[in-house]
Amino acid sequence: MTDEKNKLLVDLEIRIKQVMFLCDSLKEENERLKTELQSKQTLIDETTKDLEQLKVRYNALKTARTITAATVDVDTAKMKIAKLVREVDKCINLLK
Repeated sequence: MTDEKNKLLVDLEIRIKQVMFLCDSLKEENERLKTELQSKQTLIDETTKDLEQLKVRYNALKTARTITAATVDVDTAKMKIAKLVREVDKCINLLK
């Protein structure tokens, strides 16, 4: 009976060590994935910031082309300028 109990204890000890090893492996993988996620999130944030800057530049270019184009209606250009002025006024009011 003692040999059987010792065998069971040894078997249990081996299984516990296996579980502990698996747990350590999963912790390492979790840390690696967290680091990778942070890196990807930083990349997404930078790309989003770049996209916003490009949108602003694109809208400015569109406005400039509208104002300088000879074939565009003067009223359209005036409306766009008025819209820009209103946006600037809103920003100024928000800063106050």
